[in-house]
Order: sequence, then structure tokens, then C-alpha cells
Amino acid sequence: MSYPTVKSPSTKRRGRLALAAVAIAALSGLGLTAGPANAQPADPVQKSLNDLVRGGAFPGALAAVRDADGRTHNYTAGVGDLATKAKVPVDGRVRIASNTKMFTAVVVLQLAGEGKIELDAPVEKYLPELIRGNGNDGRKITIRQLLQHTAGLPNYTLYFPPISEIQHKYSEPRELVDVALAHKATFAPGQGWQYSNTNYVVLGLLVQKVTGRPISEEITKRVIERAGLRDTYWPGVGEQAIRGAHPHGYEAKKPGEQAAESAESAESAESAESMVDITELDPSWGWAAGQLIGSPSDVNRFLVALMNGRLLKPAELEQMKHTVNAPGLPGGWTYGLGLVKIKLSCGGYVYGHGGDIDGYESRTGITEDGRAATVVVTALPTEQKAAESVMAALDTALCAQK
Repeated sequence: MSYPTVKSPSTKRRGRLALAAVAIAALSGLGLTAGPANAQPADPVQKSLNDLVRGGAFPGALAAVRDADGRTHNYTAGVGDLATKAKVPVDGRVRIASNTKMFTAVVVLQLAGEGKIELDAPVEKYLPELIRGNGNDGRKITIRQLLQHTAGLPNYTLYFPPISEIQHKYSEPRELVDVALAHKATFAPGQGWQYSNTNYVVLGLLVQKVTGRPISEEITKRVIERAGLRDTYWPGVGEQAIRGAHPHGYEAKKPGEQAAESAESAESAESAESMVDITELDPSWGWAAGQLIGSPSDVNRFLVALMNGRLLKPAELEQMKHTVNAPGLPGGWTYGLGLVKIKLSCGGYVYGHGGDIDGYESRTGITEDGRAATVVVTALPTEQKAAESVMAALDTALCAQK
């Protein structure tokens, strides 16, 4: 693909764009769903969400935008359920996918601050003989390299089958690592940069080994509860549904799966029959790299707690924010320890992440002065232009407050 990408727990298996940017709402008979009553038609954020669903790639969109004074405005557009034509629930829960990496990184950095983990120690010190084979060697890979994607471990999601084959399959974390280790190392540790979900699965195993407790429990206790998150949770073993109010997630049908359409319908927006509801799935294959469920306002709340020092000591937060060059990301973007640093069109930078998983794509970030935004669409983009539009909506949400 010509557009630089980063792979989230959604995979390359279908050639889709992921985090770095990184399938229709103007559906026949369906209009846009306005946001809350205080969202005026001229509001640039509302307009950007309306454009997302009108553009033909996403059934629905939702966003939470927090200004520097702590006031949050919620937005929705499109439809939340193509079958019932229900509106997108305001601040509904979604699969936040690779935003989970920020949570996992925080726990690792907390343990480092407590003296229980050395960031520059080899993986081998904590997980003996786990990383072996095909040039992958845990004796040469440090914890810091896992966090910043400079470890060279292959990305297991690149080798997954179509979602239809794993949608309802439960996966153990060690299985995911084994899939990666069956392939050659991408590069020698510290000698390159490539986004790899495998890094964060290994970090999840590391947390469990050091604490003696499940990663789900550590993230809940150390991050979710400490940050006061209301709608974020780690799905239980075998749990495939999303609890509470949530928009449905969709996937465009593959060529050949759609019924032949008339010339008239082909010229109009894609119909509901062209989308597959993929809301329910087993997210275990994302695990510490992408299993969490949350709401847009909760992701913002997490970012505020992170930057305000409620989750990390100053030394660990500064290390998290220290970024390295990340070839493959858009120009000027760099990667820290579970954080992406992104340049805004209106000047300045934002720290955040993003997540892609079948049915949902999210982009999120916070500025140094406390403006935060999370934008979610209810299908993965299948074209570069659609992927760019989601990132543009995040940029609009942050710059409109300046």
C-alpha cells in the first residue's frame, strides 16, 4: 500500500489500513443522525462526522471532545444499527482495539517505577526461553524495545486467516506468540522500527509473570479504576458481546458476496445489504495488544489522567513520551512507549494512539494544554481516502478548540 500504515489487532490479512492513518452511512432511506442538542449545524466537529458517514465508508460515527477547561461535548452521526435503524448511542461503548497498548504500557511503566521491571533488561530475565527461533531471541530484546516497537518480532496478525475463520475462536496468548515465532525476525533488535502486536502480547505475559496476576486484573486495578473510567472493561474469557449501549460494528461484504445491484442503487449510497454485522466476536486474539472495550469519553479521561500524572510518576511519563523515528507512519509522526506523537495541522503536537479491529476504528489524542478527542467509526476503512478522513476528523476535533 502506498499510504503508510501501522497494524492494529485488525490485520493485514485483508489488506486493510490500520493505526497510522492510520463500509456506508448515506444509506438508501437513512439520514444523518444529529448529535446532542447543543451541537449546532455549523459545528466543525459535527460536520466532520457527518462527512465521514456521508462519504460512503462508515454506517456510523461518534466522538467525544474535551476542551482545555474540562468540558466534554459528544457527537454522533449515521446509524448505530442497520437492521433497526437505531441511532448511534451518544458516547456508546466500542472495541478500542490498539488503544489497549497505552494501558498495557502504563502498567509496565508503573512496575518499572516500583523497581520490579528494568526497561533495558532483556526479555529473557523475566520470561526465560519464551522468545526463540528464526532469529528471534529474547536474550537480545529489551523491554523498552518491545514498548517502542524496535524489537524486530514478527507481527502475528499478519499471518492470521480471514476474520470469518477466527471471529468466534478463543486464542491463548502463547498461541499468538507462537504464530509470530514461526517466522523470521523482521530485523535485529534496535536496528529498525515496525509495529507489531506481538510486542504487546509479550508485555502482557511479562506483567503476569512479575505480578502473579492476570493482565486484565492489573489493567483494571492500576489504570481503569485509578483513572476513574466508567465504561472501560476487559471482556471476560469467552465474552463476545459488548455490554451496555453501543453502536453495531460492520464489515463490507467481499466482492462476489453482494447481490447484484441495479444501476440506480449503484449510483446511490451502498445499501445495508452490503454490510455484515460483526459486532460480536471473541477479542482474545487482541489480548494485551487490543482487547479492551470503552467509550470515547473514557479514552479521553484516560489520556487526561495519564498526562496529569495520576497514573505514572514524572520520570516514567517522560520516558513514555520520548519518541523514536517510526518509518511507515505519516511524515512527522513518531512513536514512544505505547504513545504516538502526531503533528496537528493547526500547530503543535498531540499524544495518543488509535485502534482498528473488525467493526470499529478509533483515533485519539491529547494536547499539552489538555484538549482531548476520540473519534470512532463503525467499520474499518477499505480505501486510503476513508482512512485519511478519520484522522482528519480527529485533527478537526482538536484544532477546532484552539
